[in-house]
Amino acid sequence: MTTCCTTCYVEYMLKSYLYLPEQLNQKIYLMAKAQNKSKAEIIRLALEKGINAFSQQGTASARLLLKLTAFGKQYRLRGPKDSSVRIDELLWGRDWSEGK
Repeated sequence: MTTCCTTCYVEYMLKSYLYLPEQLNQKIYLMAKAQNKSKAEIIRLALEKGINAFSQQGTASARLLLKLTAFGKQYRLRGPKDSSVRIDELLWGRDWSEGK
C-alpha cells in the first residue's frame, strides 16, 4: 500500500502594472525563454534580489563602522580629540575650508 501526502502552500499575489522600456522588456523575455519561466517569475526574482541587495547597501557601512569601533576598543586605540574640527586635514591632508 502506497501513501502519498501533498502539502500545498498558498501565496497570495497582488497584480501590479509596470511600465518598462522596450529594451528591458526584451531582456526579461529572453531570460524567461532561456530559463523556461514566465516573465512574471523573472520580474519577481529580479525585484527580490534587487531589493535585498539595496537594503543591505545601507547597513554595510554601519556594520563596518561597528567593526572598526570594536577593533578600536579591543586594542584600546585612541584617535585625535579634535577630529571633528580637523576632519578635512585628517582625511585629505589639507584643510579645504582655508581655500589653499
